Amino acid sequence: MRADARRNRERILDVAAEVVVEQGTQASLRDIARRAEVGMGTLYRHFATREELLQALLGGWFDRLAKRAAALRDARPPGEALAAWLREVATGLAAYRGLAASLVAAIEDDTTALHASCGRMRAAGADLLGRAQESGDVRTDVDVTDVFALLGAVGSIADTAPSLAARRDHLLELVMDGLAARR
Repeated sequence: MRADARRNRERILDVAAEVVVEQGTQASLRDIARRAEVGMGTLYRHFATREELLQALLGGWFDRLAKRAAALRDARPPGEALAAWLREVATGLAAYRGLAASLVAAIEDDTTALHASCGRMRAAGADLLGRAQESGDVRTDVDVTDVFALLGAVGSIADTAPSLAARRDHLLELVMDGLAARR
């Protein structure tokens, strides 16, 4: 890639990260191009679709979460590893408006590039969940779909009820209490 093209791509991604924080994952591509001081053609040369732009923004985060799950798995007891990882996922979901819905869409649509990154993150979460279940820390009637549905609900709180955004951590603790095995 030429140096000017690389700079344009990096500028688009930097601006897109800011705009998506402000406007959510359905942010205006025209606004992103304008703020990045590039034309729409330049934006589309780098990212032909919104999904490609989201993959570039979020795919790395999903991959880092998958690696983080492996690090937590090796460093902490199973229940603690899962809880720490779920907190990190929830914190990330809260950073971008609409991300919880985009995450669900990525899981459901196996034709997108974001699906593969999301799948690796989901598999890492499933591994942590399975270990926590085997250790007796988490209920056995829960699967990874349940966990991500609950995370999505907690993560989308700020989108649907901004007045509850400050209670996100408390709500996540309630979810964790609900996941705990009955002793």
